Amino acid sequence: MKYEILKLLARNAKYTAEDIAVMLGADEEEVKNEIKQLEKDGFIRGYRAVIDWEKIENPYVSAIIEINVVPKAGLGFEEVAEKIMKHPEVESVYLMSGVYDLNVVVKAKTLQDIARFVAKELATIDSVTSTTTHFVMRRYKEMDVELVSSDEDDRGQLWI
Repeated sequence: MKYEILKLLARNAKYTAEDIAVMLGADEEEVKNEIKQLEKDGFIRGYRAVIDWEKIENPYVSAIIEINVVPKAGLGFEEVAEKIMKHPEVESVYLMSGVYDLNVVVKAKTLQDIARFVAKELATIDSVTSTTTHFVMRRYKEMDVELVSSDEDDRGQLWI
């Protein structure tokens, strides 16, 4: 039942224990206890809403930053990842296989804010050898939630 509860909460964090119990054909009290245990054991780290920032008057700008790092002996990539994830602009940090080492997703008010963050905070970390910044132009799906309805077609619109 643990895995099924996690899948349901990942799909919609607003499901109540009663909702989940009905969907799984389980006892509500048993579901409540299982959720409490999942939180206590660290399987559930938090609950979030998926926001369509493009619908807000002053939307944020997001970027995906590829970072190459020279790992320190005994610490690997952990020290750099921990430094990076402490910044409020940082939404996610991932250790990657392939061409670059860390993938960092950041959000800020402007492109210039992200550029400053990369230049002053990321590029100045001793172990960082290079960064490549990709600005997010549009989000279509995030955290398994579709942000664009299929009947919208803006191919003819000019983005200014």
